[in-house]
Amino acid sequence: MIVNRKQPNSKKCIICGVDNPYGLAAPFYELSDGSVVTRFRYRELHQSYPGRAHGGMITCMLDELAGRAIWVSEPDALAVTTTISVKFRKPVPYDAELFGRGIIVSNSRRGFQAIARIFDREGHVLAEADVTYLKLPSATITDADMHEELDVNIPDGVREWPDELVI
Repeated sequence: MIVNRKQPNSKKCIICGVDNPYGLAAPFYELSDGSVVTRFRYRELHQSYPGRAHGGMITCMLDELAGRAIWVSEPDALAVTTTISVKFRKPVPYDAELFGRGIIVSNSRRGFQAIARIFDREGHVLAEADVTYLKLPSATITDADMHEELDVNIPDGVREWPDELVI
């Protein structure tokens, strides 16, 4: 599948922040089918039980994937999560290559709904979420300069995403 664009990272986000030593610094790519995808790895410091990523970190990634899906069609939209329903299907390991995908299910002027999944290299769905967002102006969300915080562009040359990793 064709990668249309790499989305920017932020500085301090726990999921995509490039300056957060505890975060994942995950890259996100917009695909030609309208979804957003990522390849990432939890580390031991993200554990709950030994060998397993913490459910909160799993939920954070699902929320990030679903929330970033709006940027495929509305790159300047900002939104906050109003509800998230997570299903943990299988243990999510740390120190293993993982993949994620988010896609919009419905979209209106005031909000949107998206689904997200985390899966392993074999395509097993490990966790999934149904998320609802409310679109808001940046000044309502924070008084920080959103462009300074959110516009960290790190080119990596990824132009294609393997079809078998679009789950």
